[in-house]
Amino acid sequence: MVLPMVQDQEHAAPGRALTRVKSVGDCPVRGTCLWARAMTITAAIFDFGGVITASPFEAFNRLEAMRGLPHDLVRTINATDPDGNAWALLERAEIDRAAFDSRFAAEAAALGHQLRGADVLAVLAGAIRPGMVAALDAIRAAGLKLGCITNNVPGGSGPAMANDAQSESRYAAIFDRFDHVIESAKAGVRKPDPRIYAMMCEALAVTPQQCVYLDDLGINCKPAAAMGMVAIKVTGEAQALKELSDVLSLDLTGGPA
Repeated sequence: MVLPMVQDQEHAAPGRALTRVKSVGDCPVRGTCLWARAMTITAAIFDFGGVITASPFEAFNRLEAMRGLPHDLVRTINATDPDGNAWALLERAEIDRAAFDSRFAAEAAALGHQLRGADVLAVLAGAIRPGMVAALDAIRAAGLKLGCITNNVPGGSGPAMANDAQSESRYAAIFDRFDHVIESAKAGVRKPDPRIYAMMCEALAVTPQQCVYLDDLGINCKPAAAMGMVAIKVTGEAQALKELSDVLSLDLTGGPA
């Protein structure tokens, strides 16, 4: 779902979206979107896990099923005290993996279940979505800037926290496509803190109104939209590519050549 605006691309040049809003209900910031304007998008900013790669929640659900644990237990644990729980602390590099392992286990135990943090981290990396990688190349070829904001954790190899050299090489080739990458574990700030979006805008030398932002979590899309970005909540590769194509007036739906 695109937030906060619906695009009318009939005569738009690449990167230039003629936008209109259907109703105030379409806007996450109530009372600010009852207007239409011509908007030039010059930068596309991506989340990594769940956007460029398959959602880590798919892997979490497989782990839960294998262990006989409730569906979405990991999501439930991570949604409890979302700014101060083990996951939040690790993504800001305020604790190491060993501390996360025990803290996460304690949080799971508080809900009546046994699950170590190390077991969750072991399945974190997702499969690369080739259509999204092809879209990065097409966007760059069209002359737009590319940014990536990823909530990641210390350890592993590279921003995607690869567990082996082969995966690290594949992920590195993707990250090389971006003009700038912000890792929460290095920046000490994580989404949905508005500061991390502002940091990306500064690095790319753009305003929020010149950006489209993609994330698989609505809670991370809302600050981007509130700042003035066009925010796309990613539910799948095909959906994201279609909505991003509409925003940028580029055909990104064909996948890799």
